[in-house]
Amino acid sequence: MAGERVQIHLYSVPAAPALDIMELSRYVAHTLSGCDVEVRESFIAFHLCRLPDEARGLALTRLTERFARARVRNPDLPKAEFTPLPGEIDYERRRLTGAVSRVFGILYDGEELREVLQGLLPREEAGLRHIHIAFTNQLFGTWDGDDRRYHARVNVCGYLSLISTTGVVEAPAKPREYYFLRQQFSSLGLYDAAAVALQTELKGRFIEYDDKRLTEVMKGYVMQAIFYHFTGEAFCPDRDCRLFNAHWQEEVLHAQLDGKYEFCPRHTESINMINMDGQDGQDLVDRKRDRKS
Repeated sequence: MAGERVQIHLYSVPAAPALDIMELSRYVAHTLSGCDVEVRESFIAFHLCRLPDEARGLALTRLTERFARARVRNPDLPKAEFTPLPGEIDYERRRLTGAVSRVFGILYDGEELREVLQGLLPREEAGLRHIHIAFTNQLFGTWDGDDRRYHARVNVCGYLSLISTTGVVEAPAKPREYYFLRQQFSSLGLYDAAAVALQTELKGRFIEYDDKRLTEVMKGYVMQAIFYHFTGEAFCPDRDCRLFNAHWQEEVLHAQLDGKYEFCPRHTESINMINMDGQDGQDLVDRKRDRKS
């Protein structure tokens, strides 16, 4: 395997027109010149189309049920097995076949979602030499054992990493003033006025749907997924580094748009290692393999 270049596969999401997948591809190819970058259509569409007709139908049926089972019905309780309702399965089928373009109000278990999708990867692309990063508009979360509740996330990382364009809007907390204003206006029943006030007084301080800054912000989350693949660590404690694990919208915007540098010195060194002539990330991949053995 030595000398074989790492392949990075980016999967688009049609439901997020503000996300420029080609710009992301150019950014990753420029930053990680030791890797090859490929843009593909949405993850499910791409991998289902590779299957024979009969197998494709069976796979779609399995996906609809497993997606329905991946729903989080109560974010304050650990997820338990349940039998999906026929309407939930029907909704997932319509979503997967394109009849539903936006997903609102449904939270999925992120690890379970990733496991479902990872099952579509062909064996020849399931090794350490392939990095799969799929964008989705589904909102997912993970269970927090300390808080004893689910928290929405922007990404979950693994052999397949998922990044949610809905999650980047909903998961990081908005400025404290946002919640104060919303509560103040809502208590008076002024819901329309609240929406106007939030947009005018706090405009630009958090990511919105179809935000023109979405592509630039997502560059950091893509790099988090790539670093997780190479090192097993996605995040950085340095708030100026693109890999910073932001919990507030303003932290997201600072790390991705206003940081002192793109990457902290430690992660810059790792990027240089990946890009070294003749290395192509081999040392980092081998190091990760050694940790897993």
